[in-house]
Amino acid sequence: MASPVKQTRMSATERRELVLAAASRAFARDGYHGTSTDAVAREAGVSQPYVVRMFGSKSRLFADVFDRAMRRIMDTFEPHFDDVAADPENDESWLPMGIAYTELLEDRDLLLVMMHGFTSGANPEIGVLARDWMSRLYTQIRTRTGCSPEQARTFIANGMLLNTLLAMQVPEHAGQDPALEELAVCAFGNALDAAGSENASEIGDFRS
Repeated sequence: MASPVKQTRMSATERRELVLAAASRAFARDGYHGTSTDAVAREAGVSQPYVVRMFGSKSRLFADVFDRAMRRIMDTFEPHFDDVAADPENDESWLPMGIAYTELLEDRDLLLVMMHGFTSGANPEIGVLARDWMSRLYTQIRTRTGCSPEQARTFIANGMLLNTLLAMQVPEHAGQDPALEELAVCAFGNALDAAGSENASEIGDFRS
């Protein structure tokens, strides 16, 4: 007779991560206002009271999801700062950091959670969090690379353009509009086809 399979109990950290991953999918799909804690619970396969007990409120849950996304972005930049710092005036030194960011945006849930956070400035709790993360991102780039304010601004601005174009699914539909195609080619360069197939691995003009 076969021995019964022993069930492994999830730790509190693992359960929290499961709910955060489910919440990321739900918020990415329906936005902050269109997502309820009940929807997150269904996505995670747990009860709604369990989600509320764990996070307290929908705004607190979204804040944790947004924090999780932004930390992942900043961690992705970290290995490339020394190369930029060696010669911030050289456009080529910014290229690996731009490539790493573009590859990260293949995770559409992360991209859309970030966009929902940045466009929810009117919400007092989310707005202050989004502004704080933008400040931290700018400060991280400035202090870790020694670049000028203009170089940091340009890098972030190019990243925000890519975010917007990807959120609008412009790479997939660029061929339907000559003006959008021209903009997409300028923004993505050789990575346009890859971005359209959600498998970007190169970057065009994402540099200072």
